[in-house]
Amino acid sequence: MSPFVGEIVGTMLLILFGDAIVANVLLNKSKGQNSGWIVITTGWGLAVAMAVYAVGRISGAHINPAVTIGLASIGKFPWADVPLYIVGQFIGAFIGATLVWLAYLPHWAETESQGLKLAVFSTGPAIRNYGANLLTEIIGTFALVFGVLYIIGNELVAGLAPLLIGFLVWVIGLALGGPTGYAINPARDLGPRIAHFVLPIAGKGDSDWAYSWVPVVGPIIGGVVGALLFVLLFGA
Repeated sequence: MSPFVGEIVGTMLLILFGDAIVANVLLNKSKGQNSGWIVITTGWGLAVAMAVYAVGRISGAHINPAVTIGLASIGKFPWADVPLYIVGQFIGAFIGATLVWLAYLPHWAETESQGLKLAVFSTGPAIRNYGANLLTEIIGTFALVFGVLYIIGNELVAGLAPLLIGFLVWVIGLALGGPTGYAINPARDLGPRIAHFVLPIAGKGDSDWAYSWVPVVGPIIGGVVGALLFVLLFGA
């Protein structure tokens, strides 16, 4: 399997598990309906860990353009490979979101709220304030990339690194997820948002394109800042 395919598969698994967990919690007549934020954040952490375990040896399991760009900004990943990785990540995210739609096919018509349907696919702010929302995404992704670099550079936790990265995403969700839903990954948000836009989801409503730039720009800035600060403090 090539790294490009690895990024497709890894990001597909991430979105399949992560968005399906949200669907299970939010959609009407699902057996997990109303199980809450703890289930969502725990599920996303496990989704990240499983995706990293699945394709880490193949592509490095970036599964996130913010990680790819952050690593490239400090010389830990070649800039020439960045576009290919990002394309793979977006393809995987779209496929994963499509599989979630199919898995919960009868539940879309049973759910009246257009907002809940969109929330299965993409993030949205609890309080719409673009400046504050952008800052939250920057801080969350800074914590992600800084933490990932620390984990993968620690020889004592080599085999546990994917699980620890999952724990890192879990705690980011618990601590910083409230204001925006913690996209911390442009592909995780924009890929499924595009799927929401094009798929024939019953009663889906608007895809909220006015907000869509926040979970793209914020994570990219945060990822670069996290990578640069790590190098400044600890060296390459």
